[in-house]
Amino acid sequence: MSKLATAAKRLVVGRPFRSDRLAHTLLPKRIALPVFASDAMSSVAYAPEEIFLVLSVAGLSAYTLAPWVGLVVVAVMLVVVASYRQNVHAYPSGGGDYEVATVNLGRQAGLTVASALLVDYILTVAVSIASAMANIGSALPYVATHKVEFAVAAIVVLTAINLRGLRESGTAFAIPTYAFMIGILLMIGWGLFRVFVLGDVMHAESANIEIRAEDDHLMGLAFVFLVLRAFSSGCAALTGVEAISNGVPAFRKPKSRNAATTLLLMGLMAVMMLMGLIVLAQVTGVRMAENPAEQIVNAPPGYEQKTMVAQIAGAVFDGFPVGFYFIASVTALILVLAANTAFNGFPVLGSILAQDRYLPRQLHTRGDRLAFSNGIVFLAGAAIVLVIAFDAEVTRLIQLYIVGVFVSFTLSQLGMIRHWNRLLSTEEDPTARNRMRRSQTINTVGLVMTGSVLVVVLITKFTKGAWIAIAAMAAIYALMTAIRRHYDRVAEELRQQERQKMLPARNHAMVLVSKLHMPTLRALAYAKATRPDVLEAVTVNVDDADTRKLVQDWEKEAFKIPLKVIESPYREITKPVLDYVKRMRSDNPRDVVTVFIPEYVVGHWWEQILHNQSALRLKGRLLFEPGVMVTSVPWQLASSSRVHEKDVVAPGAIRRGLDKRDPR
Repeated sequence: MSKLATAAKRLVVGRPFRSDRLAHTLLPKRIALPVFASDAMSSVAYAPEEIFLVLSVAGLSAYTLAPWVGLVVVAVMLVVVASYRQNVHAYPSGGGDYEVATVNLGRQAGLTVASALLVDYILTVAVSIASAMANIGSALPYVATHKVEFAVAAIVVLTAINLRGLRESGTAFAIPTYAFMIGILLMIGWGLFRVFVLGDVMHAESANIEIRAEDDHLMGLAFVFLVLRAFSSGCAALTGVEAISNGVPAFRKPKSRNAATTLLLMGLMAVMMLMGLIVLAQVTGVRMAENPAEQIVNAPPGYEQKTMVAQIAGAVFDGFPVGFYFIASVTALILVLAANTAFNGFPVLGSILAQDRYLPRQLHTRGDRLAFSNGIVFLAGAAIVLVIAFDAEVTRLIQLYIVGVFVSFTLSQLGMIRHWNRLLSTEEDPTARNRMRRSQTINTVGLVMTGSVLVVVLITKFTKGAWIAIAAMAAIYALMTAIRRHYDRVAEELRQQERQKMLPARNHAMVLVSKLHMPTLRALAYAKATRPDVLEAVTVNVDDADTRKLVQDWEKEAFKIPLKVIESPYREITKPVLDYVKRMRSDNPRDVVTVFIPEYVVGHWWEQILHNQSALRLKGRLLFEPGVMVTSVPWQLASSSRVHEKDVVAPGAIRRGLDKRDPR
């Protein structure tokens, strides 16, 4: 069974890497860009659409505001990118927003950022996969009817790929991510060329559709609220920007410079694609309704609203279906791969939090392929739970999105302002001070913008589901605080115990005996070899006939070790032994009691049910007794895998001619 499991693991994960090969897994910029940019790029695929969907509530006249809303989103993105370039240079260890907030604002702010990012990473996987299934399901109805199952399968596949290591997953995702970037940029370039150079007129399939406003009297504060809601939905394009600051350790040297360059490239491409899609949507007359059944007036029979990217591709590549299908395919694929950003950011952040004792220490352990395997598996499990709980519905999941990332954006900018203030208080070089002032100004503008967006997001999305994300952040914050308290309590307890330098006065050893057979003889021999001060054998009388036979056999063997018989009128084994051990401890408090328990080693899971049950129960109780040591003495049955390992040779076997291995 264990060999089969190992073979399956090797098939999925691959051969393990030595620790000294960690440098081999580091990413060059050409691979780091698709690894860390897939989330931001995928956001561009649906962020413009979200702007149009929200504005459609006010009717077609509100579409004229879409470019202006897009420009404000672009301005925020450029400022955030510039701000995070300061972050990766100042804090290259990979802590990202968590480290910035903790160092400059304190532990509570750091934990707030960490909880927000953890929630956001989990939602990134759930939203991206659900969106991908929705896009694929529009072309393949079978996927649409089984989208939860396909979403779970996609998460499992992504998990397996990421378990193979950063470099391997980056190589696997590089081609489709670059294909999406190139495809969208080519579509935008060719569309703009046709309009402004060739003078062609392009019409989207929804260009002649009329959209009725949900409320004809939408004006004043209600209209302003709608525009702000469109802006907050468009800010989904910023998700993923923070991932690079958390993934700096994954870059090749010079890490900070490579991370900053990758961040700049990602920001510029995202901005070009975002505005390009909005302009093409305006030029081709794309119509997007938030509630198609209620808002669309003159739709032809059987009309189904396609995504904005699909409609633009249909108009730009009119008469060239290959181009349309290519854009549709790479868009669906990038939405699946968008989750990969979270698979790279979450495990690194989890490792840092585990190192700081806010999460279980297992999250700090690297797996066979030098990836943080436990963090990857935990992220996948949490995302699967969300996908199943929300039926892989994007409209239900998207409302939980964005809140966490803008909480981290805002606190990170505030932390960086504190960082520059601290450095300016000691820096005297005018050139360095000017550079710090410039960086501080960038972070100040970033704080104002991201803080404003956070307020808008909270106002416009709180009742639509954002409260669930906030509640999850609060729960994770409380959990991390409780874990840290536990680790601190254990550390303090151990520090107090270390001061007690007194050694035990004697070692009172006892071997538990049920019958006189080879496991018992081995346990007696091993216990005697430890040279305890007192050694005795102990048996519990649960059957008079068996006990008399054991005593007779013991006397016949003439063992020098005395056999102690403990009476058990209710045929129990665990309680009489525990009472006996407690009496030994109370009579001699400075003694340590060592209990040797013979135990079978079996090769099949079902054999474990047939053996060792009494030993396991007794061991579990004895471990809670102070001053008591429990030692298992193994006896390998023929079914155990160790017996069949032919390459295992006992010391001296070859010299004595006992090596039975095939010389071939």
